[in-house]
Amino acid sequence: MTKMIQCISPVDGRVYAERPALSLAEAEDMAARARAAQPAWAARPLEERIALVKAGVAKLNEMKERVVEELAWQMGRPTRFGGEFGGVNDRTAYMSEIAEKSLAPMMVEESEKFRRYIAREPVGVVFIIAPWNYPYLTTINTLVPALIAGNTVVLKHATQTMLVGERLAEAFHAAGVPEDVFQNVYLTHDVTEALIGGRAFNFINFTGSVNGGATIERAAAGTFAGVGLELGGKDPGYVMDDADLDAAVDSLMDGAMFNAGQCCCGIERIYVHESLYDAFVEKAVAWVKALKLGNPFEPESTLGPMANKRFAALVREQIAEAVAEGAEALIDPALFPADDGGAYLAPQILVNVNHEMRVMREESFGPVVGIMSVKDDEEAIAAMNDSPYGLTCSLWTANPDRAAEIGARVETGTVFMNRCDYLDPALCWTGCKDTGRGAALSVLGYQSVTRPKSYHLKKVTK
Repeated sequence: MTKMIQCISPVDGRVYAERPALSLAEAEDMAARARAAQPAWAARPLEERIALVKAGVAKLNEMKERVVEELAWQMGRPTRFGGEFGGVNDRTAYMSEIAEKSLAPMMVEESEKFRRYIAREPVGVVFIIAPWNYPYLTTINTLVPALIAGNTVVLKHATQTMLVGERLAEAFHAAGVPEDVFQNVYLTHDVTEALIGGRAFNFINFTGSVNGGATIERAAAGTFAGVGLELGGKDPGYVMDDADLDAAVDSLMDGAMFNAGQCCCGIERIYVHESLYDAFVEKAVAWVKALKLGNPFEPESTLGPMANKRFAALVREQIAEAVAEGAEALIDPALFPADDGGAYLAPQILVNVNHEMRVMREESFGPVVGIMSVKDDEEAIAAMNDSPYGLTCSLWTANPDRAAEIGARVETGTVFMNRCDYLDPALCWTGCKDTGRGAALSVLGYQSVTRPKSYHLKKVTK
């Protein structure tokens, strides 16, 4: 019996889309087509692959109105924010710009006797398992360099944003990328694991939960396929005594609440120097109270529903547990009448929190943030590192040297100063600890989807 995969809209709880999942036999045939198509795709000139990828993204831009509406229905982001096209276009442009240099051979010697160099070759078939929270951006991070480098790509998108894969495939195929070179598929977990274990793919990029990443690693064990994992996060902000207070409040609270807090690098805990703590909390509360929770299609809504009511239930549990353990909730949910006890969740700020509380240790991935006072840098560094995760940290100070020194001691993938919740395509996107491993974007992003190949060419026989 065919398994149907459904997207339940958080806007009104209805089945918004459903598609049949491939059987194992159908999935194996799909993977075989990707494998067969790869050599011819890699044989095309680099400039041709770049042009086709950029044309695919241009076609996607032509779908903007439909894409923005579909995103609101699928995962609840207010339409006023207009989708993810800025980041999609910037990342595509940058990775296209650096492709030739990133993929160029490293020449060791070019003499009368020898030519010795290290080339970069595509790994083969790249499998992207994409998340729902920033469904276009997270896919583009790997899709663009993988195709440009000469790989074929299979995309399995999250059930919550199942139409994203269809739109990407539609756009890229319309631009001229062959259908077998880039395939969007619907797969069950067991078929996915069987394909990975059966060596269908040469590189697997997964963005999702820690448990999901562990499952991918187990499935790939013994296949020697490369694995890139971006998993959980509990990203901290630290407001130092010399910080611009208003700028820190505005950026950190936006980093905590934008997209209903459903950001991989969203701010989930904030540490404020004791001299600024009271003022920061007061301004943060005012900032959050100005948000408007509501239907994502209403232009005044700045906060939509969480993507699924079960995600909101977890955040409610963390808040309730923290309050029961002594935390103080500063936002009255009654200020947000759209909170329906389901996917629509009022934002919350918690004080009197500590690291024994789940809300300060486990990923929330929702519109809640805990704020703690610290007396100095040492206490802040210890608090920031007291986490199983390490994706980004946000440091607020007027002194870049101080930020760099503290950043060197924080266990994280990216150090921000006076900003947060941002991805720079010129810098690699990476993490440590339970956040995962691997690197996306930048020149290192190309290294993830290629392999080195050494050439030792002797021009003489003696």
